[in-house]
Amino acid sequence: MGLKDRLNRLTGEPAKPLQTDPRQDSISELRRRIDQVMSRRERFVPASTPKVRRSAMPLEHAVAGEEARTPYGSFFLSRSTLNGDDAHGHCRICDLARPNMEAAAFLVGHQALRDVSIGDGLFLDTETTGLAGGTGTFPFLIGLGWFEKDSFITCQLFARDFSEERAMLRYLGDLASGKQFLVTFNGRAYDLNLLTTRFILNRAQDTLTTMPHIDLLHPSRRIFAHRLENARLSTIETQVLGVRRKGDVPGFEIPQRYFDWLQQRDGKLLEDIFEHNRLDIVSMASLLKHISGLAEDSQEMGRGHHGDLLNLAGLIYERGDPEKAGRMLESLTMSHHPDVVMGARQSLSLIYKKARRWEDAASLWQDLIAADPKELFAVEELAKFYEHHTREYGKALEIVRQLLDESVRLSDAERMSLKHRLQRLLYRTSSG
Repeated sequence: MGLKDRLNRLTGEPAKPLQTDPRQDSISELRRRIDQVMSRRERFVPASTPKVRRSAMPLEHAVAGEEARTPYGSFFLSRSTLNGDDAHGHCRICDLARPNMEAAAFLVGHQALRDVSIGDGLFLDTETTGLAGGTGTFPFLIGLGWFEKDSFITCQLFARDFSEERAMLRYLGDLASGKQFLVTFNGRAYDLNLLTTRFILNRAQDTLTTMPHIDLLHPSRRIFAHRLENARLSTIETQVLGVRRKGDVPGFEIPQRYFDWLQQRDGKLLEDIFEHNRLDIVSMASLLKHISGLAEDSQEMGRGHHGDLLNLAGLIYERGDPEKAGRMLESLTMSHHPDVVMGARQSLSLIYKKARRWEDAASLWQDLIAADPKELFAVEELAKFYEHHTREYGKALEIVRQLLDESVRLSDAERMSLKHRLQRLLYRTSSG
């Protein structure tokens, strides 16, 4: 069924004979149909009209805020301020107001942001009626945050019913137009795509998609995944940022809470959702500060989890700064964590290899084998070095044979690869 057929069904118009003039399918015609759908939706009255319970708490009593009236309609607006001396996890708000934006821009691969001020950033997070996305998902709460000097402002836009979406989105667009970049957590894959769809449906100007964007999910996953059970913001809060939430509403409950609100109009259903969203916004500011701080002080091992710094070095290398990554890894070879030392030596040896610093790389492979003679990575790399660069076939043959004789940790593919190398070395040795 084509788009026009679906619009005919939604608007109740009878199907029209196919027109040969393609201009009948113009954008203006489609917009007219969408307007009809939207107006019918706004006029729709559910079969069971919501009944406010006698014990229901008015929204403004449960959540500090008030009705915001705009030329496009009304919605509920809640605004709060965290002062510089207020704490969030391990940090004070005034500390969060000074992230290293050059380091943050480098980690997310968006160099245009290196010279911006944190005061020009807009933190954004939504609460919706589901995670599936598409036109059926409704963002009923849009949480925003920004710094004003050493204070952090949170501003939450809430649609008390579906008809308030247009006013809420228009307000969001106007507010975002005064900022220069966005900060989200998984916003690139979810929040922004969803809001773009809602802007289109409401024929409102979308100012978000053209803004430079810092999505904290990717660098967080790269840096912390080795020690966390998942990459959710709530997990990072607890394990990395030192934030402890009390009585937080589980995310899977939030959509049903909103549907219950539509029926009962009880503000107590929403109090925890507003607090959950507000803390998400503040935690994004804390996470931005933490990640940029790690990159800024990356060679000071006492200022971070050594495993985090090892993963950060890999990310910095991928972003195009092998010199800085190499300096970090050199420091981490002195770590008191054996796994970190091994990982740092492996990664550093590959940087040396690519830079053709063969002796430095070989020294690291030898250190790895001395610590663990069954270290496959080091054996393979050192064997290749002996075979192709120093022509010491006997040394290469010795370490390969030793690993094959002693190791029980090899997969079938690894063992086959080593046997192939062994046969080649035997041939080279005998023919030499």
